[in-house]
Amino acid sequence: MRKIFVAITGASGSIYPKILLNKLLTKKDQWDELSVVMTENAKTVWKTELENEDFNALPVRYYSQQDFNAPFASGSGLYETMIIIPCSLGTLGRIAGGISNDLITRAADVILKEKRKLICVVRDTPYNLIHIRNMETVTLAGGIICPATPSFYSKPRTIEDLAATVVDRVLDLASITNNTFRWGK
Repeated sequence: MRKIFVAITGASGSIYPKILLNKLLTKKDQWDELSVVMTENAKTVWKTELENEDFNALPVRYYSQQDFNAPFASGSGLYETMIIIPCSLGTLGRIAGGISNDLITRAADVILKEKRKLICVVRDTPYNLIHIRNMETVTLAGGIICPATPSFYSKPRTIEDLAATVVDRVLDLASITNNTFRWGK
C-alpha cells in the first residue's frame, strides 16, 4: 500500500498544493491513501491568494494540526511519503530542531526516523544563514529540500503552468509517474 501525507503550511504559494492535490487525485492508481493537514494560516493564505475555499471540496482526508492520533503520527502507520508544500521556514526550523509540537512536525520527525521520504517545498525568499543551516540539517537527516523555484524551458504560458513545473518535480521526487515536459525529449 502506498500512503502519502501532504502538509500545507501558511507560507505564500497556495497554488502549489492546489495543483499538487489535483494532480494526485488524477493518479489514484499510484497511491492507496492520501491524507492532508492544512494549518489555519494556510487556509487564510489560500483564500487570499486563490480567492476561494476549494480546499474544502477536495475528496481527501483532512486531519487537525493537533490530531496526534492520526496514523502518520507513528511509524507503524506506514506512510512512506510526506510532502510539505509550501513549507514555511518556521516549520522547516522546527523540523531541523527536532521540535514535534504539532502533527506536521511530528509526522516529519516520524518520516525521517523511519528513513522514508520527506519533501519540503520551501517557498520563502531570501534565505538567511539560519534557513540554509536548517535546510542542511534536514538534508543530512534524509529529507529533500525542493525550493518552489519554477523552470522556464517548457515555456509555461499561465501561472498554473509555471507552478506546475515545481509540482511536476515534486511528483518525480515522490516517485509518482507523471507526464510532463522532459529536457531533451
